[in-house]
Amino acid sequence: MTTLWTILALALGTYLLRLCGPLLHNRFEPSGRVRVALSASATVLLCAMAAVSALTAGHGFAGWARPAGVLVGAVLALRKVSFLIVVVAAAATTASLRLLGVS
Repeated sequence: MTTLWTILALALGTYLLRLCGPLLHNRFEPSGRVRVALSASATVLLCAMAAVSALTAGHGFAGWARPAGVLVGAVLALRKVSFLIVVVAAAATTASLRLLGVS
């Protein structure tokens, strides 16, 4: 029962948070500094999520194969290679390293 109440509370909080956007859109004008901070915080959040996903599995280190694949993908993405090639190269790198015994 506690889990159900927790899910309902989180759903209500999420709905209210999403409702704030349309309600406050015309009443609140963020300053330039706030806009820059919000933009930077979104980038930091995405980078943190990518790092956690790339480096951890469960509660421990994911091994060297996955970060190596992510590194290959990041380098190719910075070189503006096609997204499909980036994904295939990253997956192939990780799979190859795991096939060679690098976990």
